Amino acid sequence: MVAAWLTVLTGCERGTSTGGGSSSPGPARTGCPTVLAGARTAVERAMTTRSAWDGPTTGPRAVSGKRIVYVAQTMNNPGVAGAAKGVQEAAKAIGWNVRVIDGQGTPAGIQAAFSQAITLRPSGIVIGGFDPHLTSQQVAKADAAHIPLIGWHAVDAPGPSKDPKLFSNVTTRVQDVAKISADWITAHSHGHAGVVVFTDASIPFARNKSELIKKALATCSGVRLLAEENIPISDTSSRTPQEVSSLLSRFRDRWTHSVAINDVYFADAAPALRAARKKGGGAPFNIGAGDGDPSAFQRIDSREFQAATVPEPFAQQGWQILDEFNRAFSGRPASGYVSPVHIATAANSGGATTWDPPGYRAAYLKIWGR
Repeated sequence: MVAAWLTVLTGCERGTSTGGGSSSPGPARTGCPTVLAGARTAVERAMTTRSAWDGPTTGPRAVSGKRIVYVAQTMNNPGVAGAAKGVQEAAKAIGWNVRVIDGQGTPAGIQAAFSQAITLRPSGIVIGGFDPHLTSQQVAKADAAHIPLIGWHAVDAPGPSKDPKLFSNVTTRVQDVAKISADWITAHSHGHAGVVVFTDASIPFARNKSELIKKALATCSGVRLLAEENIPISDTSSRTPQEVSSLLSRFRDRWTHSVAINDVYFADAAPALRAARKKGGGAPFNIGAGDGDPSAFQRIDSREFQAATVPEPFAQQGWQILDEFNRAFSGRPASGYVSPVHIATAANSGGATTWDPPGYRAAYLKIWGR
């Protein structure tokens, strides 16, 4: 299916679309031929499914009897919940106990959840999807109590962090996610697009991602940023439909593509697009720059107002979090592994409802001696 997708991609003179499986008129010439060529190559690479595990294959055997607390930004966030599920699955495999505490998506709730986690005196705490600076007092208390902290999408960069002090932060590289999302739009539109960016400026990680997306889009002169919509993730269901209706009135057919820092925006945009009698497989063609929850895959496969996503491998990242803790408990450094970016479309998803790369479970079980 990917080969077929690439055949369509290189045939832009015929005006066919890519990735979303729907027609999208495109001019025979582009104002950014070099950028477009690079985007096509990058998209081809990201759509290819790896056949083998490319992560760590060596490390310390499993330490026994550990208790982990996963402090979640909100379990209503599919990404946070997906990573938590991966941690729980890996804990059963390694023989540890895990407790999830929901921060309910508010600063006060997250701080209270983190404080509760510390009182449980666990072996380690996961910072699940929120900025540790929001809980600086709790981070300091955990450090004083010698409780290692591992983040999931907690800071911008993967790996160890000195400020805030994290043994490791498990995430894809935000620069890679942002660039491949912009590359997909450039390739899909043949270098001519009118783009709306959806973001949540209240989350530093998300704000940085959207800034990187805009920077990457700007490398092609034929790709124009029409608007940036700042909608907190907690408000997407109430605000997105109204904002989408307004955007349709303002830009009409000039709005050809959208990119959002989380797939949830497109779930909430669908009713407004449907009410405007837009076709689910037509413009605006939407790509989620992160997450890749089951509902996103369902929208993509059914061509219902989402054409692509750059999914996080939630389960694999959950297993990696447990492996990083095991390295911390064993006095070893962090693994340094970073999942490569992947693009899922109707052409390569194979009907899956999540991105689950091959081989990691067997690799980690072998490392742990399980």
